[in-house]
Amino acid sequence: MFTPTDEQAQAADCFNAGQHMALQAGAGTGKTSTLALLAHSTKRRGRYLAYNRSIAQEAAARFPSTVTCKTAHALAYAALGHRYSRRLGAPRRPAWRTGQDLGITRPVHVAGHSLTPTTLSNAVLGTVTRFCHSADTALTPRHVPLLRGIEDPEQHQELASVVVPYAAKAWADLQNPNDGAVRFNPDHFLKIWSLTNPKIHTDFLLLDEAQDTNPVVEQILNSQREHAQLVMVGDSAQAIYHWRGAKDVMATFDGTHLALSRSFRFGPVLAAEANRWLTIAESPLRLSGSSTKATRLCPVASPDAILCRTNVGTMQHVMALLAGGSRVALVGGGDSLRSLALAAQQLQEGRPTSHPELVLFPTWGAVQDYAAYDPSGRDLQPLVDLVDTHGVPAILAAVNRLSSESDAEITVSTAHKAKGREWADVRIADDFTAPQDTDEQDAAGRPVPGPIKPDEARLAYVAVTRASRQLDLGGLSWIEDHPAGRSA
Repeated sequence: MFTPTDEQAQAADCFNAGQHMALQAGAGTGKTSTLALLAHSTKRRGRYLAYNRSIAQEAAARFPSTVTCKTAHALAYAALGHRYSRRLGAPRRPAWRTGQDLGITRPVHVAGHSLTPTTLSNAVLGTVTRFCHSADTALTPRHVPLLRGIEDPEQHQELASVVVPYAAKAWADLQNPNDGAVRFNPDHFLKIWSLTNPKIHTDFLLLDEAQDTNPVVEQILNSQREHAQLVMVGDSAQAIYHWRGAKDVMATFDGTHLALSRSFRFGPVLAAEANRWLTIAESPLRLSGSSTKATRLCPVASPDAILCRTNVGTMQHVMALLAGGSRVALVGGGDSLRSLALAAQQLQEGRPTSHPELVLFPTWGAVQDYAAYDPSGRDLQPLVDLVDTHGVPAILAAVNRLSSESDAEITVSTAHKAKGREWADVRIADDFTAPQDTDEQDAAGRPVPGPIKPDEARLAYVAVTRASRQLDLGGLSWIEDHPAGRSA
């Protein structure tokens, strides 16, 4: 073990006093070490719930034998999910084929759009996914995902009236443990288990990465409050998965709220940069850096990692680095890039695509016009430029040339997938663009930049806190001239 900081010692005291706790742990502040400290300070039996299996396996080596380290899905499988083992691992099926089995056989007209069976099938399966991530007991229109171009509330209600009956049919199909049309996955048995109001037999529960917990897991956790001590740890400022159903359960947690603010990853200079983004994100947490780390903010010619805002951004950097002869790794692999490129190819060939970013565009020309002239489509302009400059075959060839991280000279990642990771030297990619200017002008007659959205500030905070030795602000350098950045 190690000598705890004053903050870690305070957390241990509260834990041993039996208090329910929410522990805000800033980037690099040793949250897993702190949880292990708590577990070693008692003879009671506990459970540690991890975000994924690899984290659970790593934690098991640091926790005492009195603590079982698993994911929520593993608990659900042991209790109930094993009954569905015949359906797990079934071959992947195209969405349209699953939809066909559910009765989706022809296009449907919704809000002036003709939705193909594939698009409607994807919406149905997406609705089931959102329901499984929720704490709700029944499917409703609010579980139906938004489609680009059908965001208006009345239009969405019209879409939901078509989608929900098929989603209910899909959910009924998933209740059969032996066979069914819908491909069964662990989120399904986790939801089915949650609906049984399960009781987890333990003295205390430690929930890691609590800021990205799905409501269904929050519901399971809070229902143990009467018989088990609850401890959740995470960083609300790193809550960056709201778009896929995650919820920052720490903000509303009923218990003692404490913080870990001393980062062991980086020094005071980078801590100050992190605090700037924490201020913009309206987080109460402020970090202090390690006095033994001389982390610098400076240009980095040869970074260990380049962090991008978008998948398209990662594609641009992968292509450029491979063209320069570098061995390149992509965190998470190249599937997302491959699917974007193939979607572009389908539209170029005059065929519809089911890719959620491009599903409502009839042609590639429509995508080009949208990216060039619609303010909400500027995030697609790099994709258009990439496809029009290099062509889909070259992009697919580049994806196939990716190296593993252990063999690569440089790693490229989205900031989302970089969460929980660290590298010595990091460069921020240029697709972290500044907010658009408003119609107002400052005293010098210059346009006043628009406000920075809290979710963008949280993502920037994640990105800048991945470096331990050198950080090149790169695409986030605009913060130096933004009013929020100067006042933070």
